[in-house]
Amino acid sequence: MLPVNSQRVADLIAGLAKFGRTEAGITRLAYSSTDKAAQMWLLKQIEYLDLEIREDVLGNLFLRKPGLDPALPPVACGSHLDTVIHGGAYDGMCGVVGALEAIHMLEDETLRRSIEVIVFRAEESSRFGYATIGSKLITGKATPDKFAHAAGKDGVTFADAVKEWGGNLEAYQKALLQPGAYKCFAEMHIEQGKVLEETKHQIGIVHNIAAPTRFKLHIHGMADHSGATPMGFRKDALVSAAKLILAVETAAIREKENGTVATVGVVEVDPGSINVVPGKVTLWVDLRGVDTESIQRTLKEIRQAVQGTARTDGITIEEEMLTSDSPVALDEALAAQSEAICREQRKSFLHMNSGAGHDAMHMPAVCPTTMLFIPCRGGISHNPAEFASNEDICAGIEVMAEILKREAK
Repeated sequence: MLPVNSQRVADLIAGLAKFGRTEAGITRLAYSSTDKAAQMWLLKQIEYLDLEIREDVLGNLFLRKPGLDPALPPVACGSHLDTVIHGGAYDGMCGVVGALEAIHMLEDETLRRSIEVIVFRAEESSRFGYATIGSKLITGKATPDKFAHAAGKDGVTFADAVKEWGGNLEAYQKALLQPGAYKCFAEMHIEQGKVLEETKHQIGIVHNIAAPTRFKLHIHGMADHSGATPMGFRKDALVSAAKLILAVETAAIREKENGTVATVGVVEVDPGSINVVPGKVTLWVDLRGVDTESIQRTLKEIRQAVQGTARTDGITIEEEMLTSDSPVALDEALAAQSEAICREQRKSFLHMNSGAGHDAMHMPAVCPTTMLFIPCRGGISHNPAEFASNEDICAGIEVMAEILKREAK
């Protein structure tokens, strides 16, 4: 196996970071012209690999290194190129660049199976409000109807964005992957937490991926003049919302031993004027964990708080469920293989779970799946300060390359 080329890895990550970069961070939303430009630039940089390139009708990109027996299910790996608004340079990009560098390292190897790098479209939820759209669709976890009319701040719907990209939602069935389409799938990613850094481990071997339950709470009070409406006559939707924000936190704290977390990340206030009692508030709630029963208990407690607040405050509250995924267990045999590789390469490792969702969480519907984490400074992610050292990235690539080699033999 060829050695990892750390300079090439650094150059590719730095090059991708230029697409969408501003002083506020990197914004490269899914299906945008910036997303397209980044992909075209990357393809130009890796022409020397002479990979077979195809794009499905949803815009997912597939880059294949042919093996000796093309009839065998390939070994797959990859991640995504899109970012959140004002994000960083490593989330997703490390997985894509790492997979491509791993293929370069295997250039002189004789492999029976092909290796395919998948660049999933729309992993982040920043543009359409839904995460991991590309991987959900190709694995049959969702159909285009769920996302077609979702639109971001620019007003462009998912369906329109796919069409503008050159895709075709009506031909969606052509993109579906059948079970057994790949021998296995592996994804490398920054941890997005600080466990590896603080425990001084180089590699995280992921066993379970937490699943998000995301919903909105639409709180309807009464908009009134802030000066002319006595306190006893008010139905202040924001006050009720504040109670529910605390209730969400309390419900999650009760389940903290099970790893369940809950966040109110968005508060929309209407009319949003200093001299008007808020008449309507929408809370966006993100609830996730790796224990299904714990998630359900937390959701039940939040719903009880909603009912109690509505009754006590004399208002109405509606719940709008956005997504309710189940936690995913990854393949234990592949995890054991990763441990063996880490030991052979004398890399420190830690068995762990992922609190964030990833494209890898949908791939078990198609094939055995594994995931590797590398440390990121301070656990910071989805932020301009996001950073992973080139040394840590390359350590992860060395493990990834060995996984691909063993699985493709």
